[in-house]
Amino acid sequence: MMIEDLVYLYLLSPLHTGGTTQEGNLLGIARESHTELPYIPSSSIRGRLRAATSDEERTSLWGNTIEDVTQGGDANLTQGTLWIGDGSILWLPVPSLSHGVIWVSSPLLLRRWAKFSEVKAEIPIDYSTNLDSQKPVYLKDAILKPSDLQAWNTWEIFVPQVEAAEGIERVLVLPDKHCATLIQMALWRQVKVKLDEHKTVDGGFRYEEAIPPDTLMYFPWGITSQANGKENNSKKSFETLISEHKILQIGGQESLGRGFVQTWLTPNPSN
Repeated sequence: MMIEDLVYLYLLSPLHTGGTTQEGNLLGIARESHTELPYIPSSSIRGRLRAATSDEERTSLWGNTIEDVTQGGDANLTQGTLWIGDGSILWLPVPSLSHGVIWVSSPLLLRRWAKFSEVKAEIPIDYSTNLDSQKPVYLKDAILKPSDLQAWNTWEIFVPQVEAAEGIERVLVLPDKHCATLIQMALWRQVKVKLDEHKTVDGGFRYEEAIPPDTLMYFPWGITSQANGKENNSKKSFETLISEHKILQIGGQESLGRGFVQTWLTPNPSN
């Protein structure tokens, strides 16, 4: 199994992928068990890409399903030639009274991305930013003094320099713990109620979480050991698939315009 490169996802609308638990009236989203940070399960991404693949290539690239075996007459489950990793956050927008919107990340998130993309640049320290270090930064329930900030001149290495991400101009690296807390506070929460036939509230209400639009995420992909000499064909097929689906819908609530992302491929520097 090998990593070919990364696929980037720029969220055009809030994205909700269901979590494993529901607490009270809060319908949460999928979270990493060790960081509690939101992520997109690889199964959600793979399922969407599989559905977008032509009938001629679907089984070859993604393998068959239990439904194929039970209803289509296939003898056994088979693995395809492609694998898909989980979608991770790279930069997430948070509101700021002083700067409108600031994109935040953390050393942990940047280090993870750098390993996948094989970027050799030094990971920035806490409170590195390209903002004016002479002015305070106002975030949710927090004020960063100029003395807290560290000038960061190489920030563009950690932001894909493509048209889709050109709006990410104000960036700030927070300590891992503080970044996780701020991301939690910046998630979208939509209140939902059920109405009866008389248009009155039937029962209680619930909150649904979502990753906010303008978040930049990515996922790794590659070739499985099942390729057996078909690596180049599988790679070309996947690249064609992404190029033909620059806008994808991932997760639930498609009818409400949720989960639409802009995609693009960035080759691994080692390739």
